[in-house]
Amino acid sequence: MHRVDFHTLTLITEGSGEHAIDFVTYPCRPGTLLWVRPGQVQSFVRPGTANGTHLLFTPAFPPHASSADRLVNEWYGPACRQLGASPTYALLSTLLGQLRAEYDRPEQDVSAEILQLLLATMLLQIDRLPHPDSGADPRASGEVYTRFRAELERSYATTRRAADYAHRLGYTVKTLTRACTAATGQPVKHVIDGRVALEARRLLAHTDEPVATLARRLGFPEPTNFGKFFTRHTGVTPGAFRQAHQSQQ
Repeated sequence: MHRVDFHTLTLITEGSGEHAIDFVTYPCRPGTLLWVRPGQVQSFVRPGTANGTHLLFTPAFPPHASSADRLVNEWYGPACRQLGASPTYALLSTLLGQLRAEYDRPEQDVSAEILQLLLATMLLQIDRLPHPDSGADPRASGEVYTRFRAELERSYATTRRAADYAHRLGYTVKTLTRACTAATGQPVKHVIDGRVALEARRLLAHTDEPVATLARRLGFPEPTNFGKFFTRHTGVTPGAFRQAHQSQQ
């Protein structure tokens, strides 16, 4: 189980296998595009024979004047897309080839600007793809959902009250619920609790910190309340979850 602070784009070009991102397992075959974002946990469930191109970049690398800068800060985007032998697959393969060719030039000849613009082009092409989850599109609710998700990312460890987010953003809870339902199919409280539960799973799987310490990090003064919250949202206790996932490492 690995957790990194940079982006990884992987385009599978041959073979097959399975890869898990944030505890969801995705089949890998030619045409599979994986996007692992900073903070997500990943593991090779069944590496198999899958092979492809890996592109690693930090959130600060894409040009800030482009829409690509927005995309790298949206931690909740799709992790996997199945492109098959589509024109998009061919286009992304070409862009990856151009990135590699520029990166492999003699060090004094490499242009950071060309790399940034090629990366921005690739990210914008990915953004054009249909959202893989039918009935849920983070772009469907515009600014309200975008602002809410940014605030949630800053504050999920300090408050789980929808009213607090509404107050900080200048919306009503009803407005946030409409935005979250349009984007995810779930009301705002479910989205908040889901983010906390996801971080809890990440920390339990990736660290050896005591459960009581993780509980405090996530805003639970009492470990018993954290245990009840976690079990309600995952169906297992924190200890059982940790044992199951760390045994896979």
